[in-house]
Amino acid sequence: MKTGAHYDVVIIGAGFSGLAAGIRLAHFGRRVCIFERHSAPGGLNSFYSIAGRKFDVGLHAVTNYVRPGVRGTPLGKILRQLRLDRDELGLCEQRQSRVAFGPNGQLALRFTNDFSVLASEVARVFPRQADGFERLARRVRGTAFSPDAAALSARAVVGEHVSDPVLADMILCVPLFYGSAQENDMDFGQFAMLFQAVFLEGLARPYEGIRPILRLLVDKYRQAGGERRMGCGVRSIVARNGRVAALVLDTGEEVGADCVLSSIGAAETEALFAPGTKGPDGHSRPVPGRVAFVETIAILDREPAGLGWGNDTTLFFNDSERLEYAVPRGQVDVRSGVVCIPNNFDFGPERRLPEGILRVTCLANYDRWAGLPEEEYSADKKRWYGEIQASARRFEPGAGLQETAAATIATDMFTPRTVERYTGHRNGAIYGSPTKSLLGTTALSNLFLCGTDQGLLGIVGSMLSGITMANRHVLSRADG
Repeated sequence: MKTGAHYDVVIIGAGFSGLAAGIRLAHFGRRVCIFERHSAPGGLNSFYSIAGRKFDVGLHAVTNYVRPGVRGTPLGKILRQLRLDRDELGLCEQRQSRVAFGPNGQLALRFTNDFSVLASEVARVFPRQADGFERLARRVRGTAFSPDAAALSARAVVGEHVSDPVLADMILCVPLFYGSAQENDMDFGQFAMLFQAVFLEGLARPYEGIRPILRLLVDKYRQAGGERRMGCGVRSIVARNGRVAALVLDTGEEVGADCVLSSIGAAETEALFAPGTKGPDGHSRPVPGRVAFVETIAILDREPAGLGWGNDTTLFFNDSERLEYAVPRGQVDVRSGVVCIPNNFDFGPERRLPEGILRVTCLANYDRWAGLPEEEYSADKKRWYGEIQASARRFEPGAGLQETAAATIATDMFTPRTVERYTGHRNGAIYGSPTKSLLGTTALSNLFLCGTDQGLLGIVGSMLSGITMANRHVLSRADG
């Protein structure tokens, strides 16, 4: 076996957490290399091309948006720790979003990047719940992320403040769809993180989508002296005496590292260990996630608003009496989901996206997609594309399916099988394992997690995860 270089730190995966960790470490002179199996960076938030047209993966919005001058926020922290200029991100605010429940979305709450809008909506639609909702918001504001915090059910804590079960479901809907690996619930700490990120701070998007942010991070990493090998993943991890002794690459080359950060997921990382590798006493093997999604993407010859899709940037919908956020029995559950219309961000008076984009996301069952023959798989994608579009249309009464179809110039759809193939996430579970390692520790003493299964959520959260793990497990140890 060919023996390669030895690094201070190896990072597995060039997603947002891996890139952020790499920038942070390279700034402090560490010799660091990122190994990424695919040709494009970004991981769960990346892009791909079909017939010369770029499609974003993952990004609906950048959460944790605050306007210039607001201090003490996650966005400010990543700018400071990664030495980024705010203007380099090019973030444009959402106009408005909605949570709509009922067969045709009759019960709706509007929200913007001004929290008072949502508070006034709750007071208007659920007047008896207004005080309880304000108490919940105060509790969220007072909840700081701590890896030592006791696990609490978000549904239980919301129920302590909000007695109306429909309002409770409407509040939970957004954090669940934007980050929960658990069915029908999530840890309150993660709920608070996403409530803060979406409702108390806000949503934004670069004009060109995910690509300029990725270009920025890759350039900053290169300028700081970091090494990166694309199209070359880590095939296996060689462990000796409870530590990573070497990493075997897809090429067969073996490299060494004093420390390894893995952004590919907890179960996916431990799958790289040789059979029989044992962790310390009390270490429990991570459980792969099961919550998965399908998403349809329609490219239109005009803005979606011109076809009756309204002004919502993001629309979270549910047609049932209660929200069921769970793995569906069939291939897809079209009763609930998320509509994202990138055209409806505020890009300024003189800028419009050159094409209309309509994205609809629904819960899916990995097992119902995984083993299908290719012909059946393609037929099912086509069938569900139509059903998902029709379901979403009910929540924008002005939208016409025939008019939308006539204006559609390109389409695509990803399934849990697509996610597993291109990201390596088992079961196509975008949000990873329901059990998070908040300290980032694994069975091996010099191997740590960052990203999805470390527990910080969203694009900003993912970058914070990489920064935090680099600080905690590399920089602070070396400095101490």
